[in-house]
Amino acid sequence: TAEPCYGSARRWIRDSWTGSAAHRPRKLPRDWLSLATMDAQKHVTNFGAGPAKLPRSVLLEAQKELVDYKGLGISVLEMSHRTSDFSKIIKRAESLLRELLNIPENYKVIFLQGGGSGQFSGIPLNLIGLKEARIADYVVTGSWSAKAAKEAEKYAKVNLVHPKLSSYTKVPDPSTWNLNPDASYIYYCANETIHGVEFDSVPDVGKATLVCDMSSNFLSRPVDVSKFGVIFAGAQKNIGSAGVTVVIVRDDLLGFALKECPIVLDYKVQSENGSLYNTPPCFSIYIVGLVLEWIKNNGGVKAMDKLSQIKSQMIYDIIDNSNGFYVCPVERKSRSRMNVPFRIGSIKGDEALEKKFLDDAVESNMISLKGHRSVGGIRASLYNAVTIEDVQKLSAHMKSFMERHQS
Repeated sequence: TAEPCYGSARRWIRDSWTGSAAHRPRKLPRDWLSLATMDAQKHVTNFGAGPAKLPRSVLLEAQKELVDYKGLGISVLEMSHRTSDFSKIIKRAESLLRELLNIPENYKVIFLQGGGSGQFSGIPLNLIGLKEARIADYVVTGSWSAKAAKEAEKYAKVNLVHPKLSSYTKVPDPSTWNLNPDASYIYYCANETIHGVEFDSVPDVGKATLVCDMSSNFLSRPVDVSKFGVIFAGAQKNIGSAGVTVVIVRDDLLGFALKECPIVLDYKVQSENGSLYNTPPCFSIYIVGLVLEWIKNNGGVKAMDKLSQIKSQMIYDIIDNSNGFYVCPVERKSRSRMNVPFRIGSIKGDEALEKKFLDDAVESNMISLKGHRSVGGIRASLYNAVTIEDVQKLSAHMKSFMERHQS
């Protein structure tokens, strides 16, 4: 029996195995068997920090359209970025984003490559020329803002607005920040995924140009975009798959890129070309569009905000009522709703207990709960696509594990 092309895997298997023995295939092709049994696969709950869980409906829609996008006979994976069909995809993604965040008309939305780390360079390369002093203020509250500040030192004089923290467990009081009036911009990371530190509000910096890395809490709460000069976010946590980074930049900040700035990172060039100066990450942008549609259909950013509060509180309540069995090192006011880090047994953690916790979680089909290699412990990432049912499952595991192992 010949292998099928793009028909129904289930129908092919059924027909192949209900015919005469002489016409039955001796061995089913592995890929087609996988497709046919997908619905019967075990449900795995993914608490990964990024790339992270995507909504099930988005995955199924992408699967349905993978080999034949809207009857065109080709996949988005093989579609030219210069076609009217892709133009509709990228414009729809931008339109949805503008609607969900109420982005003012004097802001450009561009889709770039290079991830959030690419913007560690892109920000100073585009903005440090705003003032002659070439100074940039950085608020360092975790590993990612620390890396951003270090990268910026290649292009600017970096002013750390507060003394270096002995540990990343809080957001320093903004009233204590030492801002430089000659700084071209002020940079901060809204949510630190590794250490689980999140700003609970937008810092008031007056008329200074505020830049924010929102990679890990983007679209998880309402944001007044007009308070920012630039917002950027890698898609692979809350709004899509890896490969595309969203940059929202105010019009008056365009055109100041240093001559050393690679043209693919030049905000003015990319905005003038509709993010198509070079070939963009087409499929990743398509997935972003599907996720944005999902967010809109599920109540928008306000609904995501409410769910984030509910989900994170479920985990923090267990930690806080565990009599020290579970310990979150982050000060309560600075606790992240997206990434909940904790140790087991003590503030330093009991590695044997933590390994047992992770092993038991995998046995229950819960994955990617291991803390970042630089800090250890456990980390539960509760992005938009993680459901309340997912968190209830983790909560039950935490309670059960504590009952069995608390002395």
